[in-house]
Amino acid sequence: MTSDMVVVRKEGLYCVPGQFYIDPWRPVERAVITHAHGDHARGGHRHYLAATPGVGVLKSRLGDIHIDGLAYGETVVHNGVTISLHPAGHVLGSAQVRMAYRGEVWVASGDYKVEADSTCTPFEPVRCDTFITESTFGLPIYRWQPQQEVYDDINDWWRANAAQGRASVMQCYSFGKAQRILSGLEADIGPIVCHGAVQTLNTVYRDSGVWLPPTVMVGDVDKEDLKRALVIAPPSAAGSPWVKRFGDFSDAFASGWMQLRGARRRRGVDRGFVLSDHADWPGLMQAITATGAERVIVTHGSIAVLVRWLQQQGLQASGFDTEYGDDEADDAAAGAATDAATDAATDTDAATTEAASAEAVCTDAAPVGARHA
Repeated sequence: MTSDMVVVRKEGLYCVPGQFYIDPWRPVERAVITHAHGDHARGGHRHYLAATPGVGVLKSRLGDIHIDGLAYGETVVHNGVTISLHPAGHVLGSAQVRMAYRGEVWVASGDYKVEADSTCTPFEPVRCDTFITESTFGLPIYRWQPQQEVYDDINDWWRANAAQGRASVMQCYSFGKAQRILSGLEADIGPIVCHGAVQTLNTVYRDSGVWLPPTVMVGDVDKEDLKRALVIAPPSAAGSPWVKRFGDFSDAFASGWMQLRGARRRRGVDRGFVLSDHADWPGLMQAITATGAERVIVTHGSIAVLVRWLQQQGLQASGFDTEYGDDEADDAAAGAATDAATDAATDTDAATTEAASAEAVCTDAAPVGARHA
């Protein structure tokens, strides 16, 4: 092709030969949706295409929409562009969009993580010429510990609180994060109580064949048993009359942003657990390398740092100006994005500068020199 297959228009990312959009932020005729978080899946489009496992979540969040599901790896041709969807490992139904046209292959990642978990199909790298990637946690300071260690820490916190007769209130995002945490809980510690926003999505996950431990609503539990409960609630429930029903409780927040100094303090919680559904810095390096792409376009997050690093590795790299945000603030937790920006400015200023020169902060990052064969 003599021109780019995907460009940015005022409506969103646009596949020029295919005449469709990917995760558009304004209403369009045809939208291919990577996943159901609010910054990527919006109402008002005439026709939606998404991975089959994500159709139920999209309908639960967007209501009565005209949507077709496409199984992972299956293809459909639209205006000469062969489209297929491939697992992104982010949340239930998340997908990368592969577009092939006249011998050229582009892949739009949406959001992704490379560590597998039991609540969604694991990330699969897709070979391509051009890779459009997120960079939510695209700074070298972001390096996640194995998720099982986080699950163990959460269970230990819950167990200690239950022994003291205190409920444990976990603030996390209703779609994806909540179900991932649920999958790692030791349910014999006590009852697991879910806020209505979480329970609705639990039903969608279970209907999709994802195993989750038994969960109940607050009204289903005796007052005495609530003192041993783990409570899963969105950040918007903090300080509400609903959460005050748990009396003298210990609270926590689960997010990748908890790695930043001050984030837990701003949240005003007792504990912060670092658990993200996005790739960390090594994960971004791993995913980009595995594509074999010679060109990488960064859509949101720490764009400048990642672009500079990739350029220093010999790749063609640039950024797209998009309206994608922080899905980890998807439950009206506006403070999460604000905290992140504030903390990043304070905690990672030096890291950002060093990342630009690469050697100081990235000596143990995987090289991104693989070329598309």
